[in-house]
Amino acid sequence: MNWHHLQQRVQQRVDDLVGSGQETGVQVAAYLHGVKIVDVAAGLADPATGRPVTAGTPFFSYSTGKALTSTVVHVLAEQGRIDYDLRLADVWPEFARHGKSGITLRHVLTHTAGLPALPPDVTTADFTDWHRMCTIMADAEPLWEPGTAHGYHVWTYGWLVGETVRRATGRTLSRVLAEDVAAPLDVPGELLLGVPEKDLDGLAVLHDRSWSDALKQLSANLPNFDRAVPHGARPDADLGNDRAFLRADVPAVGTITARAAARMFAALLGEVDGVRLISPDRLREVSRPVTRGPEWTFGMPARWTLGYAADGPMIDVGGIGGSLAGALPELGLTVAATKNALAVGDGDPMEQLREMIISGVRDGQVSRA
Repeated sequence: MNWHHLQQRVQQRVDDLVGSGQETGVQVAAYLHGVKIVDVAAGLADPATGRPVTAGTPFFSYSTGKALTSTVVHVLAEQGRIDYDLRLADVWPEFARHGKSGITLRHVLTHTAGLPALPPDVTTADFTDWHRMCTIMADAEPLWEPGTAHGYHVWTYGWLVGETVRRATGRTLSRVLAEDVAAPLDVPGELLLGVPEKDLDGLAVLHDRSWSDALKQLSANLPNFDRAVPHGARPDADLGNDRAFLRADVPAVGTITARAAARMFAALLGEVDGVRLISPDRLREVSRPVTRGPEWTFGMPARWTLGYAADGPMIDVGGIGGSLAGALPELGLTVAATKNALAVGDGDPMEQLREMIISGVRDGQVSRA
């Protein structure tokens, strides 16, 4: 089926968002049954220089990067190199301190490990020191018995998964991502945890529209927010432009293009140009929601699968300020969107674009039937 009309509609909507000033730079991409049907870019990657956004411009996209980290685990599990029920302390002995010997990778992937909090004096400068952050994780005490409650592990997710993978396989998450995910999918430099120095100047430049005010509101109104996101570790536009932070492996966040993120999710659902990352049985396992009810960090109802949020029939991971990437397995559809104007309370235009694509695909399938 020809999806040219849908591509045009999405491009027009993105052009309107940029033209109105609501957005600065945007990418949107979608795959259907392993075939790219939408690939849109508009606006400026760097307003100071006038550098435009292209489909290949990487955007630092905060928690959307957790999708990369989770996907690496599933690829390693598919290869038989790691197991979801691996106890972290079995490969990371010092992690067993303070009653953590029973925490498994499954607990971490589902945000039920009880370790969402960071020391109040931690700063983003600490985030560039892998050993220091893993030492903090090893010294941490669970806030609940693992598996009995859940709370979004905003920052800690990355070091908990990352050090476990490093100890179990001898490779960093960044290396596995590059070698076992990005390379087979032919998207080098577009799915990144730590960003190589040579690639930094090509990234989109973030700026704040309303996100900093939202962080203040979250801090003031949510009793646990500051424990998960201390004042010295706020995920704002300045941090997302910090070169030392971008170079570091902080696997709770990542840098992507929309086309590469949509392609990665498509290869979880099925074949993309002959590449399939996981089996149908594993896809069913990682798509199944395993948590429900209010979670600790934000106090809101949330459902998590093994590494992804369960948003109705969709599995996805969204990032602060508006980026998103995920899949709708029942349709064989994946969608990703990136932007560099960090905002909240703006009608969530990236979510609207995703819904436009989902509706367009559903309508197209009905008309074809």
